[in-house]
Amino acid sequence: MPHRSIREIIAQQEVVTAAGGTTVSDAARLMRQKQVGAVMVVEQDKLAGVFTERDALFRVLAEGRDAHSTRLAEVMTPNPQTIHPDKPFSEALHIMHEGGFRHVPVVEDGRPVGMVSARDALGPELEDFIYELLRQEQAQDVLSG
Repeated sequence: MPHRSIREIIAQQEVVTAAGGTTVSDAARLMRQKQVGAVMVVEQDKLAGVFTERDALFRVLAEGRDAHSTRLAEVMTPNPQTIHPDKPFSEALHIMHEGGFRHVPVVEDGRPVGMVSARDALGPELEDFIYELLRQEQAQDVLSG
Protein backbone atom coordinates (compact mmCIF):
# COMPACT_ATOMS: atom_id res chain seq x y z
CA MET A 1 0.00 0.00 0.00
CA PRO A 2 1.41 3.43 -0.82
CA HIS A 3 2.32 5.18 2.37
CA ARG A 4 1.67 8.84 1.70
CA SER A 5 1.86 10.70 4.95
CA ILE A 6 -0.96 12.98 5.92
CA ARG A 7 1.56 15.82 5.94
CA GLU A 8 2.06 15.26 2.19
CA ILE A 9 -1.68 15.37 1.57
CA ILE A 10 -2.27 18.60 3.51
CA ALA A 11 0.92 20.35 2.36
CA GLN A 12 -0.85 22.78 0.01
CA GLN A 13 -4.07 22.90 2.02
CA GLU A 14 -5.44 26.05 3.60
CA VAL A 15 -6.56 25.42 7.18
CA VAL A 16 -10.26 26.31 7.39
CA THR A 17 -11.43 27.16 10.90
CA ALA A 18 -14.22 29.06 12.63
CA ALA A 19 -14.98 29.98 16.23
CA GLY A 20 -17.74 28.21 18.13
CA GLY A 21 -19.78 31.42 18.14
CA THR A 22 -19.92 31.53 14.34
CA THR A 23 -23.42 31.10 12.96
CA VAL A 24 -24.23 28.07 10.83
CA SER A 25 -25.10 30.33 7.89
CA ASP A 26 -21.71 32.08 8.10
CA ALA A 27 -19.93 28.73 8.36
CA ALA A 28 -21.85 27.40 5.35
CA ARG A 29 -20.79 30.42 3.29
CA LEU A 30 -17.18 29.90 4.38
CA MET A 31 -17.35 26.22 3.42
CA ARG A 32 -18.80 27.10 0.00
CA GLN A 33 -16.16 29.79 -0.55
CA LYS A 34 -13.30 27.45 0.40
CA GLN A 35 -14.95 24.44 -1.32
CA VAL A 36 -14.70 22.19 1.72
CA GLY A 37 -17.19 19.82 3.34
CA ALA A 38 -16.17 20.56 6.92
CA VAL A 39 -14.73 23.30 9.07
CA MET A 40 -12.67 22.87 12.23
CA VAL A 41 -14.16 24.72 15.18
CA VAL A 42 -11.42 26.28 17.30
CA GLU A 43 -11.33 28.03 20.63
CA GLN A 44 -8.07 29.66 21.77
CA ASP A 45 -6.18 28.03 18.87
CA LYS A 46 -7.24 24.55 20.04
CA LEU A 47 -9.60 22.20 18.23
CA ALA A 48 -13.00 22.17 19.95
CA GLY A 49 -15.00 20.34 17.29
CA VAL A 50 -15.87 19.78 13.67
CA PHE A 51 -18.86 21.07 11.74
CA THR A 52 -19.70 19.21 8.53
CA GLU A 53 -22.23 19.39 5.72
CA ARG A 54 -23.98 16.45 7.35
CA ASP A 55 -24.25 18.40 10.61
CA ALA A 56 -25.87 21.25 8.67
CA LEU A 57 -28.37 18.85 7.16
CA PHE A 58 -29.15 16.60 10.14
CA ARG A 59 -28.60 18.86 13.16
CA VAL A 60 -29.81 22.14 11.71
CA LEU A 61 -32.11 21.77 8.72
CA ALA A 62 -33.79 18.50 9.75
CA GLU A 63 -34.37 19.82 13.28
CA GLY A 64 -35.86 23.10 12.07
CA ARG A 65 -33.15 25.28 13.60
CA ASP A 66 -32.47 28.78 12.30
CA ALA A 67 -29.11 28.80 10.51
CA HIS A 68 -28.80 32.55 11.10
CA SER A 69 -28.97 32.25 14.89
CA THR A 70 -27.67 28.73 15.60
CA ARG A 71 -23.99 28.73 16.61
CA LEU A 72 -21.49 26.08 15.59
CA ALA A 73 -20.84 25.19 19.23
CA GLU A 74 -24.47 24.03 19.49
CA VAL A 75 -24.39 21.65 16.50
CA MET A 76 -20.77 20.63 15.95
CA THR A 77 -19.28 17.27 16.74
CA PRO A 78 -17.27 18.06 19.89
CA ASN A 79 -13.88 16.53 20.63
CA PRO A 80 -13.55 14.64 17.33
CA GLN A 81 -11.00 11.96 16.68
CA THR A 82 -7.82 13.49 15.28
CA ILE A 83 -4.66 12.30 13.63
CA HIS A 84 -1.04 13.50 13.59
CA PRO A 85 0.32 14.73 10.24
CA ASP A 86 3.18 12.22 10.22
CA LYS A 87 0.82 9.23 10.29
CA PRO A 88 0.13 7.35 7.04
CA PHE A 89 -3.05 8.27 5.22
CA SER A 90 -4.17 4.65 5.45
CA GLU A 91 -4.54 5.16 9.21
CA ALA A 92 -6.89 8.10 8.61
CA LEU A 93 -8.93 5.92 6.23
CA HIS A 94 -9.21 3.29 8.92
CA ILE A 95 -10.40 5.89 11.46
CA MET A 96 -13.03 7.16 9.00
CA HIS A 97 -14.20 3.64 8.19
CA GLU A 98 -14.44 2.52 11.82
CA GLY A 99 -16.06 5.77 12.99
CA GLY A 100 -18.47 6.13 10.09
CA PHE A 101 -17.42 9.66 9.20
CA ARG A 102 -15.71 11.35 6.28
CA HIS A 103 -13.40 13.96 7.83
CA VAL A 104 -10.52 13.69 10.30
CA PRO A 105 -8.86 16.83 11.68
CA VAL A 106 -5.08 16.83 11.58
CA VAL A 107 -3.58 18.13 14.81
CA GLU A 108 0.03 18.79 15.75
CA ASP A 109 1.12 20.07 19.15
CA GLY A 110 -2.53 20.60 20.04
CA ARG A 111 -3.20 22.88 17.07
CA PRO A 112 -5.25 22.07 13.96
CA VAL A 113 -3.02 22.03 10.88
CA GLY A 114 -5.33 20.52 8.28
CA MET A 115 -8.15 18.14 7.51
CA VAL A 116 -8.17 14.89 5.60
CA SER A 117 -11.34 13.54 4.07
CA ALA A 118 -12.61 10.49 2.25
CA ARG A 119 -12.29 12.56 -0.93
CA ASP A 120 -8.51 12.51 -0.44
CA ALA A 121 -8.68 8.74 -0.96
CA LEU A 122 -9.44 9.15 -4.64
CA GLY A 123 -5.92 8.01 -5.26
CA PRO A 124 -3.91 4.82 -4.79
CA GLU A 125 -5.07 4.34 -1.20
CA LEU A 126 -8.68 3.79 -2.25
CA GLU A 127 -7.85 0.79 -4.40
CA ASP A 128 -5.61 -0.70 -1.72
CA PHE A 129 -8.14 -0.06 1.06
CA ILE A 130 -10.97 -1.73 -0.88
CA TYR A 131 -8.69 -4.68 -1.66
CA GLU A 132 -7.87 -5.05 2.04
CA LEU A 133 -11.57 -4.95 3.03
CA LEU A 134 -12.39 -7.62 0.45
CA ARG A 135 -9.47 -9.74 1.64
CA GLN A 136 -10.73 -9.53 5.24
CA GLU A 137 -14.29 -10.47 4.18
CA GLN A 138 -12.98 -13.48 2.25
CA ALA A 139 -10.89 -14.57 5.22
CA GLN A 140 -13.95 -14.39 7.49
CA ASP A 141 -15.97 -16.43 4.97
CA VAL A 142 -13.28 -19.11 4.91
CA LEU A 143 -13.02 -19.22 8.72
CA SER A 144 -16.78 -19.34 9.29
CA GLY A 145 -17.59 -21.72 6.45
